[in-house]
Order: sequence, then structure tokens, then C-alpha cells
Amino acid sequence: MEWWLILLIIFFSLFFLFTLGVPIGFAFLLVNMVSVFCLWNGLPGLEQMMLSIFRSVTNFNMLPVPLFILMGEIIFNSGLAAQSLEALDKWIGKIPGRLSLLAVTGGTLNAALSGSSMASTAMLATTLYPEMEKRGYDSSMSLGPLLGSGGLATMIPPSNLGVILAALAQISVGDMLIAIVIPGLLLSAVYMLYIVLRCRLQPRLAPIYDTSDQPWERKMILLLKYVLPLCSIVFLIIGLIYFGVATPTESAVYGVAGFTGLHLLYNGWKGEVIKKSLFRTIEITGMMFIILSASVTFSEILAYTGGTTKIVELFASLFSSPLAIVISMQFILFILGMFLESLPIMMITVPIFWPVLKLFHINPLWFAAIMLLNIEIGMISPPFGLSLFVLKGVLPRVTMGKIYRCAVPFVLLQFIVIALIILFPSLVLWLPKTMHP
Repeated sequence: MEWWLILLIIFFSLFFLFTLGVPIGFAFLLVNMVSVFCLWNGLPGLEQMMLSIFRSVTNFNMLPVPLFILMGEIIFNSGLAAQSLEALDKWIGKIPGRLSLLAVTGGTLNAALSGSSMASTAMLATTLYPEMEKRGYDSSMSLGPLLGSGGLATMIPPSNLGVILAALAQISVGDMLIAIVIPGLLLSAVYMLYIVLRCRLQPRLAPIYDTSDQPWERKMILLLKYVLPLCSIVFLIIGLIYFGVATPTESAVYGVAGFTGLHLLYNGWKGEVIKKSLFRTIEITGMMFIILSASVTFSEILAYTGGTTKIVELFASLFSSPLAIVISMQFILFILGMFLESLPIMMITVPIFWPVLKLFHINPLWFAAIMLLNIEIGMISPPFGLSLFVLKGVLPRVTMGKIYRCAVPFVLLQFIVIALIILFPSLVLWLPKTMHP
């Protein structure tokens, strides 16, 4: 059977199972098992598949993932993230788009604390949207910034998806986490610039209102109590990786210990918080690892059928320049992001894209950062972006049509940042280079 026909059957089977409501991880595993049984001589092929799954889930590079997830769960379940957001609120004065800017600032901080886009989006919406609605904010300046800011968790370390992409693409996890620092902060700055400019041009979108003038001493106390300790631990995590003092796994352990210590210091022993955080971590990690284990088998099936070689030859015949290949791949990722979740996109595309990158001598770290940002776009892209449904879940009175419309400007802003990264690769590559002088 031709390789393209095998891939067509695999993809059709996956989408058919998705429409039936089969969980993504189990759908991938089921299709992989049937494919392996048919292509790899029955039971011996299934035994080989089990060995591949074992190797994938025991990969040391994947160890930071459950630790970063646990770190974020402790922060959100303990209420420390909400308290830090309230402390930041006291420092933002009487300016246009005040609450929208607070959403971006809080989203940036939450991204550095948890690495979870869904958790950050839900927390920001629950905390800020009622006040935005009360102050007469237009939906474009309330829902839009909430969606965009929640997605920052993908691009600011510690990023769970960044670790997973690095492991799948066999890139240094430390280099990957450091490489996305500047693009993540640049995206946050672009959001803020857009909000300020649009609120200056259209003041009705975010009416200015009087805020209670907090004493300077009070604001400083809140900053030192709720923001500085959290930021110190985040800088410790990134700094240890940057200076080569600790591996990403060791840094993640320090982060879990630090945030657990802060929770105990501020809230005392609350077994329910620790228990809930551990169970959520196990649940999320289990789901991720099931999909990742299926990814390894899919890569091997692709190589076995000759699909990898044929796809590389196809790209080589269609495109003559690396830039054209990168742009075409971003278009493919964007289309997939409109319909699939982040992990399936990585699973499908990494085995296909990376041999092509190698053939055309495209820097894999630079491409991975662009790909990660494109995956973040998929989180808020209509019609099936996951963050869109998270926002709808916590704000049931808001219509999906309104959420879709408000997401579009922030999708365009993310494409602007992608264009900047493509034009100026040093935005990604400069900081990792300084790690290895």
C-alpha cells in the first residue's frame, strides 16, 4: 500500500474517533495499535510498540513537566496567584485601559508561575471580567486581553508545552526555555502597546474611572508580600537554568519546594490544597504522557512506511528557499490549530517537519520557538481554540460569537510577533547563545 494512502487512513480514523468523542490520547493509541498490528507483523509489532512507549515515558527530559504542572496547581489552588494580581492592581494608576493592562500584566506573571494557559485564562476571567463589565468596558477590551494574556503561559517559561516540544524535537530543554523568554515578553509588550494605542484613539472602549489612592507604604507592603516572593522563585528557576547551575528538572524541584513553602507560610497547612494539586497534576500528566507515548509510535510508523522520506522529497521539490518552507509550515500549523489541541498538533507535525528542517539547515531551536507561538495562536483561534471554550465556561452569559470576534485582533498581534521573529532570528537565538560563551 502507498505511504500516502496509509497516512490518509490514519488521519481519517483519528478524526472519526474525535467526532465520536473518544479522548485524544486513547484515539491516538487505538489507531497506532491497529496500524502496528497490520504493518509490523501482528503481536511482535505490538511488543515493539510497548517498548517504544516505555522509552518515551521514561525520558529524563520529560521529568520537568509534572513538576511544572504541580507548581502551577499549588499557586492557583492556594490563592497566591489571585493575591499577587490584587497587589499589582494597586500599582496601576488612572490610565486608559487600566483593567486591560492589568490583565496583560497578571497574565505575564501567571505565565511565569504556572505554564498553564487554561488555568491562567480561567483565573484572569473570573477575577477581572466582573469589574470590567461593571466599569463599562467594551468586550474588545475585556474578552480580547483576557484571551491573549492567558495564552502567554505557552511562551513564557516555565512552559509545559515548551518542555514537551523540546523533548519531541530532541532539543535541549534548557535552551528551549531560555529561547522563548524574549519572544514571550515581546508578545506581552505588543499587547500592552495595542491596548494603550486603541484606548487613546477610542476612549469609549475602556472608560477611565476614579481609583482609590492607596498610600505608597501600603502598595510597597503588598508588592513585597505577594509579588516579590513569587517573582524571586521564578527568577531563581530561570536563573539556575541560564547559568547552568541546575538542570530544568532540578530547577522545577526547587520551584515546587519554593511555592509549597510560600503556601505554608501564608495559608498554613491545608491538606485539601496539596491533595487537590497532586490529583490534578496526576490527571493532567497522565493525559499528556498518553498522547506523547502515541507520538513516538506515530513517528516510527511514518518512517516505516517511507512517508518521512517522501515528505522531505515533496518539500524539496515544491520550495527552493528555507524561508518559503518556514512560512508554509506556519500556515499548516495555523490551520491545524483551528481544529486540534496543542499536543496532537505537535505529535502530527514534529515527525514530518524536523527531517525537512534538517535537509534545509534551518535552526531547529528558532523554528521551535516560532512553532510554539503558532500553537499559542491555535489556543485562541476560532472555531475550536481551547481557550475560547475555557472563557465560555467561566463566563456562561457571554456568547461564543462575541468571544470569536474579540479573539481576532489578538490572533493578528501574535502573527506580527511571528513575523518579527522570522525577520530577526536573534530574538530567539541571542539569549541561549549567551548561556554557552
